[in-house]
Amino acid sequence: MTKSVFVALAGHTNAGKSSLLNAIIGEKIASVSPKPQTTRTRITGIKTIGETQMVFMDTPGLHKPTTKLSSHMLKAVKSAVKDIDAVLFIQDCTKPLSSQEEDLLCSLKHAKTPVILVLNKIDLFNDKTKLMQVIARLNAAHSFLATIPVSAIELDGIDLVEQEVMALAQPSPHYFPDEKFTDQPERVLAAEIIREKILNLLRDEVPHGIAVSIETMREREEKDILDIEATIYCERESHKGILIGKNGMMLRKIATLARKDLEHFFCIQVNLQCWVKVKEDWRNKEGLIHNFGLDNPES
Repeated sequence: MTKSVFVALAGHTNAGKSSLLNAIIGEKIASVSPKPQTTRTRITGIKTIGETQMVFMDTPGLHKPTTKLSSHMLKAVKSAVKDIDAVLFIQDCTKPLSSQEEDLLCSLKHAKTPVILVLNKIDLFNDKTKLMQVIARLNAAHSFLATIPVSAIELDGIDLVEQEVMALAQPSPHYFPDEKFTDQPERVLAAEIIREKILNLLRDEVPHGIAVSIETMREREEKDILDIEATIYCERESHKGILIGKNGMMLRKIATLARKDLEHFFCIQVNLQCWVKVKEDWRNKEGLIHNFGLDNPES
């Protein structure tokens, strides 16, 4: 008898949701960066163990919306936690709960949604007695199905998260092929790999005003080479100059790092070509948000 369980990952921005998802799935399907608001849309990860299929939905981090894009991001969170079997609430154990996190936990309690507390970044705690105090304080304030301390970056405690999720699975068909690990199209995955490099290489406001569009993606028949052409959109001419860099140095660095990850992910030699274009204030223009696939049409 097959079983399935659908779980949403929720929490504050930079809590480590995407790192946790990648660690569980065993593949890099979500961009990871120390920059806030790295995840912009709902990302589905799938892991099948024996007869049980677990479907995880990573969501944008909770934050105060400042643009139309960030409003869509928060809608994606609210949509993901509806009609779900459980929520993995990811909390940075070094930080207190924000008002937005408190509000989300209260709404989940009202909806009677089972919540598993995942306390991430325990590797930053040298004194484990302080960690125990954090756990005690959170469990006194909220009712969690389970509390699991983890370090997503060190793969510590990931198996315990899987066990708790698998215990919630109910008899049902598998909704995805057993070998599948995400529902993300290859073009979206490629674009996110490129955007991740930009997030990690650039500072200040520039990375948040970036969108990446894969214009072409085709494999050469005569050779094992995947040709990818990508356009990087930014909001200002000054940002375009920063992205390209002196004598094109920054753009080449972005492409080189992205190409390495693309080759590892697709298991094929990649020929990556990147261009930079300006779309002023695109994060506040519904048409452009839709064109970039960031409006979460399912929400």
